[in-house]
Amino acid sequence: MITTEKLGKVFRTEEVETYALNNVDIHIKKGEFTAVMGPSGCGKSTLLNIIGLLDNPTEGLYAFNGTEVSKLKEKDRTDFRKGNIGFIFQSFNLIDELNVYDNVELPLLYLRMKASERAKKVDTVLKRMKIGHRAKHFPQQLSGGQQQRVAIARAVIANPSLILADEPTGNLDSKNGIEVMNLLSELNQEGTTIIMVTHSDRDAGYAHRIINLLDGKVLMEKMN
Repeated sequence: MITTEKLGKVFRTEEVETYALNNVDIHIKKGEFTAVMGPSGCGKSTLLNIIGLLDNPTEGLYAFNGTEVSKLKEKDRTDFRKGNIGFIFQSFNLIDELNVYDNVELPLLYLRMKASERAKKVDTVLKRMKIGHRAKHFPQQLSGGQQQRVAIARAVIANPSLILADEPTGNLDSKNGIEVMNLLSELNQEGTTIIMVTHSDRDAGYAHRIINLLDGKVLMEKMN
């Protein structure tokens, strides 16, 4: 599903050239749950941004389901993400001005889905995430665990084949963190491919495979 070959990302200023990623080769099959680990600054989030088509690599190839996407322009990357990739962030990234229902509905508006179909899907996913009773509340009225449930609902509402999670439990206490990881594990068991950046050994334990990065390179891979 996800293949990179000699993937590199260089950040340049007038004085310095920094390799965030250097010759990264990975292959992730459909339905896998993969954790990406490593110290701060090792390239984890940069890799996730490229896989999520939020950024392009400086060099190398990236194929998504057999389609070469590493050189797409920004508009084409945006179009490709719709319905294919869902994102979950450590800081939730909910829109404060929108209530829970509207936050979750947003991806379906971009897909130009009919209102009746949108309503059905949003109601279903909110119930599944046990957040239906908060549909009219705003993000700042929710606990951290509830906000992350809303973020997961928004990520899965369009049935993407790939979910990218960047430290999904980083702002949660242990109980809520475990609940979020159990939700991600359920989604994976139903066939969704998940790539998760994490510092947590506990969270990485939910993955099938762990990729360790160091200084922008793959240090090692191991199966769980």
